[in-house]
Amino acid sequence: MSQLALPLPLSPPSFAAADFVPDASNEEALRWLAAPDRWPMGRLVLAGPPGTGKTHLLHIAAAAQGWELRQGPALRGLPPLPARGLALDDADAPAEEAALLHLLNACAEAGLPVLMAAAAAPSRWRIALPDLRSRLAATAVAMTGEPSDALLEALFAKHLADRQLALEPGLAAFLRARLPRSAAAMAEAVARLDHAALASGRRLTRRAALAALAPLLGDASETSPEPALPAGPALL
Repeated sequence: MSQLALPLPLSPPSFAAADFVPDASNEEALRWLAAPDRWPMGRLVLAGPPGTGKTHLLHIAAAAQGWELRQGPALRGLPPLPARGLALDDADAPAEEAALLHLLNACAEAGLPVLMAAAAAPSRWRIALPDLRSRLAATAVAMTGEPSDALLEALFAKHLADRQLALEPGLAAFLRARLPRSAAAMAEAVARLDHAALASGRRLTRRAALAALAPLLGDASETSPEPALPAGPALL
């Protein structure tokens, strides 16, 4: 009998510097982060597809420089000035645009660096305030791209470790080779595998893993007499 998968809280992912893997896809971002004193206007935006390391880099830079970590969707009113610098995740989704404008102006007046992460360059953000659009237009942008095969393999292994999910020997490589080549697919796949493992209450077999990943694998999945798990919505 299958166990009911309860919505148990997951351990937070590791954002340690030692867990970050340099790659051609993040080389540009690493160059910019190595010299914050050279950022035009003291600001930099990390932009790129989901799962390409923007938040990880944000945490690494904040820890190394002593900058305060904040979230764009939490910005309201008149946010307090950070002590040494600001690292802002989801900067393209501020709760109040005026709050982000105030924070950028305050940091500029105090000579404090601002590092932001977003899914796209500021020119593609939906910003209504003309003054905020002007500030963002003058901000440097460092892009992160889709990872190499070696980094995709490392990301898949990291997501498994973050969720403390063990697979049969060789199964991780077998699955990873059949998944779409994107960082977001690696995270989504491990989330589905984790959900399936919790539901079954035992280590996943190859067939069970393929069934759980069927929505991602498409024609690459193998047919199996075992009943497939419901696809359900995206888990990330």
